[in-house]
Amino acid sequence: MSHPPELPEIVNRAFDVARRAGYVSFCRNETGRLLAMLAASRDGTMAEFGTGCGVGTAWLRSGVRGEKARIVTAELDAKLARAASEIFADDPLVEVLAADWSTLLDKGPYSLLFLDSGQPTEVGVDAVADLVEAGGIVVLDDFTPCEVWPPITHGRVDVLREQWLTDERFTTVEVMVASDASTLIATRR
Repeated sequence: MSHPPELPEIVNRAFDVARRAGYVSFCRNETGRLLAMLAASRDGTMAEFGTGCGVGTAWLRSGVRGEKARIVTAELDAKLARAASEIFADDPLVEVLAADWSTLLDKGPYSLLFLDSGQPTEVGVDAVADLVEAGGIVVLDDFTPCEVWPPITHGRVDVLREQWLTDERFTTVEVMVASDASTLIATRR
């Protein structure tokens, strides 16, 4: 199989699994490189809500340094969770759960938490704020860059983005990862 150049082997394996599963909704390589960089700065437990076929998890894992960090990820779709489990079957630092994101509520606090902004609104700032340790990072992807305030997406105020950018528990920045994509990075105060 051909892969984009210079991707970590674990990310290539995740792309292969996603392709075999017919799953095409995963984090972009630009976001993935950001996740790997942030994971390299973390110890402790990291989490992802909404594993899909494990591409985002693979990017996180590619950045982990040493044995002090671990990653736990939850995917509601059991078929996708099984596919993602293939990638990490022999990796003691990664646990893939076939479960709703709420099963991760008692496994924190997290040093890094990766969320898809397309997740249901119950995974907003209030739902996850207490899951992140002081100094911990939350990453939300799949935003379209916006240069106005309040942030507008598809002709409406982007309430999720507005909440994260104004919540006093976090210092949050929107970072463009490509000309058509941005990510929110929030650090717990």
